[in-house]
Amino acid sequence: MKEPYRKKNDRPRSSGEARPASASYVIGRNAVTELLKSGRAVDKLYIKKGERTGSITVIAAEAIRRGIPIADTDLARLDAMAGGLPHQGVIASAALKEYGTVDDMLRLAEERGEKPLILLADGIEDPQNLGALLRVAECTGAHGVIIPKRRAVGLTDAVGKASAGAVEYVPVAKVTNLAAEVDRLKEKGLWIFAAEAGAGPYYEADFRGPTALILGSEGFGVSRLLREKSDFTVSIPMYGQINSLNVSAAGAVILCEAARQRKG
Repeated sequence: MKEPYRKKNDRPRSSGEARPASASYVIGRNAVTELLKSGRAVDKLYIKKGERTGSITVIAAEAIRRGIPIADTDLARLDAMAGGLPHQGVIASAALKEYGTVDDMLRLAEERGEKPLILLADGIEDPQNLGALLRVAECTGAHGVIIPKRRAVGLTDAVGKASAGAVEYVPVAKVTNLAAEVDRLKEKGLWIFAAEAGAGPYYEADFRGPTALILGSEGFGVSRLLREKSDFTVSIPMYGQINSLNVSAAGAVILCEAARQRKG
């Protein structure tokens, strides 16, 4: 089966490069401790490999309690992420804004007098893609975007910039288990559509009812479990030499059709 989306080639960074602009980093033990105390959303904690002494033990324990992913990271990468600042073996990646909930999305649809239209991003790692999808979601009237807690980009600075401000208007929920969330959406009466190569054309699908659309990762598409849980699969016919669209472009095509059906 062909891949539904084309993976973007990422250039690896050398250990001497400055920290990337794709994340909001909080650097150092005291700063990270205060961040955790504040209750602000934290996407991931980076701790120096083998470093589990003193205050880092307390920081790691609090991250585990809150379900924050911890990455054991080599010193060279921490140095690059810190951009020359003293990190003391720990850096946190903090969300650009507070995450919402799926209930927020359903409530927003109810307030607008509309049937829910929700996007599930299954393991999207490129901040440009997630930001573009947020922009598309806002422009097409979607009520929110659900992302997984692990193996996916969170609400970083780069995501916010790529969204062109849409991140301020679209609720984003970060969940532990997308498959469980799909089951919950079904219980709420939503129909689940998965974008998958080789399926029926998207323009023949009926998106006028309560809808959740799953878009897969750049390299692997929608996971097998989520495909199996979906009520329908849809695809975008390809007529050129390249057999797939970038995930954000694919999302734009399908969500614009959903908006046309709903608003037309």
